[in-house]
Amino acid sequence: MTEYLTVDDGVIAYEVAGAGPLVVLAHGMGDSRASYRAVIPRLVAAGHRVAAVDLRGCGESGTDWPDWSRAAVAGDLLALIRHLGGPAVLVGHSFSGGAATIAAAREPSLVSAVVELAPFTRKQSVRLGDLKVKRFRRGMLRLLGTGVFGSVRMWRSYFDVAYPGDKPAHWTERLDRVDAMLREPGRMKALQNMGRSAPGDADAQLAGVRCPVLIVMGTLDPDWADPHAEGSAVVDALPFGLGRLEMIEGAGHYPHDQFPDRVVSLVLDFLRSEATRG
Repeated sequence: MTEYLTVDDGVIAYEVAGAGPLVVLAHGMGDSRASYRAVIPRLVAAGHRVAAVDLRGCGESGTDWPDWSRAAVAGDLLALIRHLGGPAVLVGHSFSGGAATIAAAREPSLVSAVVELAPFTRKQSVRLGDLKVKRFRRGMLRLLGTGVFGSVRMWRSYFDVAYPGDKPAHWTERLDRVDAMLREPGRMKALQNMGRSAPGDADAQLAGVRCPVLIVMGTLDPDWADPHAEGSAVVDALPFGLGRLEMIEGAGHYPHDQFPDRVVSLVLDFLRSEATRG
């Protein structure tokens, strides 16, 4: 059941399931909380209260916002955690990985741990050699085409590259849901505005994080020529000993949808180990 929270004169949509320690799931740009459809029941079965949120401009959330930065989204996530009686484990995918970093650094009492799935958390730069990697080149062209032209067709094409190998059983429904959302007024503009928001605000906060962080990357993620190097760089930018990197063989940019069992297993192992260490 969809619930709504007013934040900074805008409305954020979310849903809650289960009981136990709170986990908040935040998706990437041009998507919705439905991207976690395979993860939610697994976390609930493991004894967690799970809140999946639609980012500003996405899903069922409002579209009229003055700021599309990761810092602004971090404020929305903190407001939701506060509303639900945190603290929470904050899971952020792609764009939201950076937002989760900012939220954790800004209010450590509300964020007990962070999981970043294929996160855009660092300042990005493209080297000439990166363009020799075919999957990176294909993904980059589709992302640029979506951002410049506001093309839903290009975004669907990007999804095809971002899910390498066999597609999930719900693939057609997944694409149709994203397609329908982006054709609603204001939704594509939200994607474009988020795409123009550089992750420098998140990069600047990495050293200020005080909770444990799990980074999960797919070995075939088209958003980076070397996903392992990107994940390692995020870990290295965190205070020593807080970050951990896990790679999922064969996964693209949406490991939580391609390999939900593997992602949930990694998350639960991470939380158990941190609880034991704590």
